[in-house]
Amino acid sequence: MSLRSTPHTLTTAAGGALACLLGLGLLTGCGSGSEPGEGGGADDTLVEETPGDGHGEGSEGDGPTDAAPEPDTEPDTEAVPDDGSPGMVALGDSITTGFDSCGILVDCPEVSWSTGTEPDVESLADRLGITRTWNEAVSGSRMADLPAQARRAAAREPDLVTVLIGANDACAPTPGAMTEVADFRADFEEAVGIIREGAPDARLFVASVPDLQRLWEEGRQYPEALQVWRFGICPSMLAEPEALTPQAEERRTEVHERVVEYNAALAEVCAEDVNCRYDDGAVFGYTFTADDLSEWDWFHPSREGQRALAELAYERLGEE
Repeated sequence: MSLRSTPHTLTTAAGGALACLLGLGLLTGCGSGSEPGEGGGADDTLVEETPGDGHGEGSEGDGPTDAAPEPDTEPDTEAVPDDGSPGMVALGDSITTGFDSCGILVDCPEVSWSTGTEPDVESLADRLGITRTWNEAVSGSRMADLPAQARRAAAREPDLVTVLIGANDACAPTPGAMTEVADFRADFEEAVGIIREGAPDARLFVASVPDLQRLWEEGRQYPEALQVWRFGICPSMLAEPEALTPQAEERRTEVHERVVEYNAALAEVCAEDVNCRYDDGAVFGYTFTADDLSEWDWFHPSREGQRALAELAYERLGEE
């Protein structure tokens, strides 16, 4: 396992921005997605936020809310002209919006593993040669928010839909506040059903929820990560990151096991749909290093991490 050759430090400006968000109650480490086009900028497992209108590439994150209003499901048909070529929609949370991947506390959909356009990332869309794309992911989303995203996706009648969501369901203030597995599964089943109503023949790619315990194991080696995590990032897993007490280990194990259960639910539901492809735990099992993590929050994927996610997805879909 390689360590960063030149470890970055949390700058005063970055730390101040995070502290300001914490003071406003925005840096919660979990939360609900919101209606596209609302308010002002943070993350899914770092800060609860929502992106812009979600129509096409380039929409930026917007403000946190306590509940997710029902979004407008009518797509902006002028954003990406229909030229008859295949269409692709990305659904999910701040991992897919590219939050903190190319700037501090902002969405960077241009580097998204799914529908990004930056050449160095080589997104799944680029690898598949798909140019008509929409990123409907909403930073801060939990699985309960996926049906609303699915409605927007179905309205576009896409040929391919990608889903990566679930980290926020596990990144709760405490393990006891994590989403119940039965609810997680029911919401995912509902979302798949909605997609099938509008796009019965679309391919559906479902990525596994990342291994949050692996994140803790990697990041805790770096003072920079310990410094930024104290602002409240994913507290169910990352609170007191240096603690090795039985209580701390039990807490982390509980979160890890819940993520495993989420992934089992994703696999089971996907297996019931002939056009659904689960990644067989590829994202969960990926042995990422510090280079794959955002230099600003040590939680979200960096550009290198986004590229790795794209590679994992393409390995599952590229030959089909």
